[in-house]
Amino acid sequence: MTFSERAIRFYFSQHEPDRLPTGVSAMNPYADPVVQDIVRQFYTKFYSDNRPRVFILGINPGRFGAGVTGLSFTTPQNLARYCGIPNNLPPTPELSSRFIYKVIEAFGGVDAFYGRFFLSSLYPLALVKDGKNYNFYDDKATTQALWPVMTDSLHQQQTFGCDRRVAICLGRKNEGFLKKLNDEQGFFDRIVTVDHPRYILQYRSKYLEQYIDTYLQVLTDCLPE
Repeated sequence: MTFSERAIRFYFSQHEPDRLPTGVSAMNPYADPVVQDIVRQFYTKFYSDNRPRVFILGINPGRFGAGVTGLSFTTPQNLARYCGIPNNLPPTPELSSRFIYKVIEAFGGVDAFYGRFFLSSLYPLALVKDGKNYNFYDDKATTQALWPVMTDSLHQQQTFGCDRRVAICLGRKNEGFLKKLNDEQGFFDRIVTVDHPRYILQYRSKYLEQYIDTYLQVLTDCLPE
């Protein structure tokens, strides 16, 4: 099986967790046939091989990115504009997607980027509470409920085709949880952390170009020689 086939099988097997704290819920876009078709197109286009990728891991998807398209840090409009996959999904606002695709373009475009890297998250489904994005670490009960799921999720994702030498972690707070998972399971030899895209655009946007340069340097440093 190719990276693409393994990834598609994984995402189509996702389901909402059995137990989450009151008020917290998960969004599963992979139950939608429209999203299934988009996911098939994306992975077939960029991952129909067995080349190992360096994993770039976020927290859990946002409701306007992968919560809609099923693809990490990818809004419907960026899916069409950059990935060449037309769709009829409504445009959504997602700061993280905007930054990530600036980095992808600076790296050389989607073919160059997705040929070497895999964007994903510790928990693969978007979480919401009171109609807003929610993170798995925002309360201890949610973290505990999802910890076994995240552990299993990373094990499964590594089977796609993972360069285990290094993982890139998105977000300083996320780093502590990924490192704990890594200490328990030995997923990666080392972890490199960068500031989260949303934090950059929300609070540090005047330094945008510097952050893009930082990301590019980290990406380059994490590739095998």
